[in-house]
Parts: sequence; C-alpha cells; structure tokens
Amino acid sequence: MKSLFLKYTFVLFTVTTLFTACKKDPETEAITMGQVNLEFEHVVGNEELALNPQQYTNANGDQFQITTFKYYISNIVLIKADGSTYKQPDSYYLIDQEKPDSKLLTLNNVPSGEYTGLTFTVGVDSVRNVSGAQTGALDPAQGMFWSWNTGYIFLKLEGYSPQSEKGGLTFHIGGFKAPNNTIRTVSPDLNGNKMLVAAGKAPQVHLKVNVLEMFQSPRLIKFADLSTTMGGPASVTVADNYRDMFRVDHIHN
Repeated sequence: MKSLFLKYTFVLFTVTTLFTACKKDPETEAITMGQVNLEFEHVVGNEELALNPQQYTNANGDQFQITTFKYYISNIVLIKADGSTYKQPDSYYLIDQEKPDSKLLTLNNVPSGEYTGLTFTVGVDSVRNVSGAQTGALDPAQGMFWSWNTGYIFLKLEGYSPQSEKGGLTFHIGGFKAPNNTIRTVSPDLNGNKMLVAAGKAPQVHLKVNVLEMFQSPRLIKFADLSTTMGGPASVTVADNYRDMFRVDHIHN
C-alpha cells in the first residue's frame, strides 16, 4: 500500500512539473521583447534639407530648389549575426519632410538580441499595390496614389531648377511591374555597430538620407535631360540611384 502511494505521488509530481514547465510566464515573455527606433534625417550633401527657397547644386552643376520630398519605407527586417531575422509585420510608413514626426519610426515587440544588419524597401510591395482601398500611411488621401490600376507613388520629389526645360522638377517614382519595376530594397551598412535590443532598451538608429544621391550614382542625371518622370524607364533610372542614398550615421544603444 505504501509502495502504491509513493508511485502515485511520483506520477502526480512528474505531471505537475511538466505542466508547469509548459506554461508560459507572461513576465518572462515580456522581458524578451524590446524596441528599435529608426530616425531619418534628410540632407543635401552636407547640408540639412530645407524646403523652398533654399537652393542646392547637384553633381552636374544644376541649381535646384525642393518644395516636396516624401517616400514610403516598408517591409523592415532586422538581422542578427547568425543570419536569423526579425521581420516587422505590416510595416508601411510614409516619411514626409514637412512632417517631422513622420521621420521617427518605432518598431515594437522586437525579440531581444544583438542585431547587426538592417534591410527595408523604398516603396510599396506589389501585393499592397493591388489590394484596393487602404488606410493609414497607405490611404490614397495621402496624395501618393495614382489610380487603382497603376498603384502607389513610392517617392515624390518636386521643386524648381533653371536648367529644367520648363523650370520645374517633378520626380514621381513608382511602378511595380517589369520592365519598369521601381521597388528597391536597401541594406545600409551599420559600420560594425550593433542594435542591442532588450527589455527597457530602445536602440536608436540614425540614418541620413542624401537627396543628391538621387541624381548622381550610378547614373548622373542632368535636369536639362530629365526633370519630369511619372513611372516608366526614367523612373527606373532614378530608383537605381537609391543605392547610396540611405546611410547609417550612428546608433545610440
């Protein structure tokens, strides 16, 4: 009888232990998550971007002023040293020079760890381009949508230049179908730095976005030849120049 009692007690203890081990501790889960902030600073060369009437000069020697500058950042991915990734769900942001708050993005519920890489899309993926009426940053009321057939404007720069044939600059970069796909994915170098994510810590990644790069690398753009594009091959040329446009300046952990 005593042996049976001991056996029963042992089995009960084992089951209870396994059940307890399988239960998720909300507090333990909470401390495995952190936050990452991405801050975008717009510059023209070494100068901070200021909208009209500030005048700038591009690599071709063309003078220009900017009245509008905004673009979509989406599909943000953080990468660990071992190659594992965190993909932020439903990440679509419209960054607008006229709206300072839009230039600071907060990524919540990021798993703790050391992240050594960052990737994101400049533009809106093809699925969202054909998903019908949407809200938030993707609301057509934001002025970044052509029609239900052609989709989103991924980047919009407007302004003036005396070298332009008609005096104006209109760069509306968009299009997601081959051969004029202007969706671009960029991976700014973290320069050996890391994003240290943990409970109570929110590393801030400061990126500089250099407008001059839109017109100089790898393809030099002369405003006398190209000052207006709304999709098509010319927009592909501009989108290819995003390569060096986004640079990580520093990281605060």
